[in-house]
Amino acid sequence: MLPDSHLSALRKLYIRIGNRKIDWALTGSTSFALQGIPIKVNDIDVQTNKKGAYEIQGLFSEYVTQKVSFSSTDAIKSHFGKLCIDGVEVEIMGDIQKKLENGEWEPPVDVTRYRKFVNIKGMKIPVLSLEYEYQAYVKLGRIEKAEMLRRYGKF
Repeated sequence: MLPDSHLSALRKLYIRIGNRKIDWALTGSTSFALQGIPIKVNDIDVQTNKKGAYEIQGLFSEYVTQKVSFSSTDAIKSHFGKLCIDGVEVEIMGDIQKKLENGEWEPPVDVTRYRKFVNIKGMKIPVLSLEYEYQAYVKLGRIEKAEMLRRYGKF
């Protein structure tokens, strides 16, 4: 279960994003917890496309701690920014791409393709499926986390 502070921040995300045409889903520990994995929840990670990342930043301008901008490491790149809502860090990632074994970048992730919905406290929250998350962690070489997802996801 999520701490009250995370539920409060999540409710603000859910209400403000509302019925806007923003394709988004939670990823990371909050998503895993919402899908029944007993895990310590740290922050809230929101995955979207490039346009969505900047729109979400605009909807939450008073909470911005790091403006969305293009960011890249050796393994992953996205339009990345941070919010702090009710003391909870919210990371926004738009058009995530992971580097493939051949050195090329995969196309940006379409969250609608891997998204499912979890009902909690009257909210219908979009999350990325555990099977997709498993595959993403394998690509990033984070095998221990991937195996944990596989065990709980039962696939």
